[in-house]
Amino acid sequence: MNKQVSKIMNGMPTQDGAGVNLTRVIGQPALRNLDPFLMLDEIRSDNPDDYIAGFPPHPHKGFETLSYMVQGSMEHNDSTGGHGLITSGGVQYMTAGKGIVHSETPKQDSGMLFGFQLWLNLPSKDKLQAPRYIDIPKENIPVISESPAIKGKGQVKVIAGQFNGEGEIGPVVRDDIQAEIYDITLASGVLETSILDEKRGFIYVYQGEITVNGSKVAAKQVAVLSEGEVINIKNDHTDTNFSTQTHSGRHIGSHVGISEESEAGFLLLAAKPIGEPIVQYGPFVMNKMSEIDTALKDYQSGHFV
Repeated sequence: MNKQVSKIMNGMPTQDGAGVNLTRVIGQPALRNLDPFLMLDEIRSDNPDDYIAGFPPHPHKGFETLSYMVQGSMEHNDSTGGHGLITSGGVQYMTAGKGIVHSETPKQDSGMLFGFQLWLNLPSKDKLQAPRYIDIPKENIPVISESPAIKGKGQVKVIAGQFNGEGEIGPVVRDDIQAEIYDITLASGVLETSILDEKRGFIYVYQGEITVNGSKVAAKQVAVLSEGEVINIKNDHTDTNFSTQTHSGRHIGSHVGISEESEAGFLLLAAKPIGEPIVQYGPFVMNKMSEIDTALKDYQSGHFV
């Protein structure tokens, strides 16, 4: 059964940090969260004025952050003594847990800063764990260019999960929700894979235009995925003539030819919902308002970390 596209909507231009211009995909008024995903922001600019002030020291509690730099660098410093600098293609993965204060300073690469920040929720039993931080360089992220799932010319960078049930597992691991995070480029043809029915997720297009199970999704749009398993993605700037099939080999259908005109780029994320109440106040995400009140009092009184 095809995974259903339940909603398609535009990312929302906004500002965060010290006036950093960005596009908010998840976490905007029309799409507050998508359990267990709390927020996805895209930063993309060749104008330093859009981001140079960065994100001065600020707190987080009760969830995780993942920063993925497509182009450019991001420097990290935090209250545990953690420090790191990721460059193009790298990931910063931080568990805020019981509380952390950190800063993020972006830097250009060849005139461009382009990346994403994702917030991933934690279940109540893990919200008060000790905070931690790791850098994951580009070299540690598996890249797949040949797969039965790719019927044309494409590439999958595996940040979390195991794409199409084959090959290397991504360096970011969340076993409790079986998180899958892929950065996919499709120059031509069709990509078809399967995601477990019980997982929910989304596709965010950052370049070009694609069709997801018959629904057109343009750049700066997000397609929300619900029940079902099979995901068929076509680059809308190519014609194809490929038979596609599921992991089991079941024939799905065919599309017509191949021509390379415009590469499509998109993120595909999926995970099992945690299924607990989400109470969020800015950078604090807990299960009860009383827990938010405690976090605010601790931070304001200097007892947060």
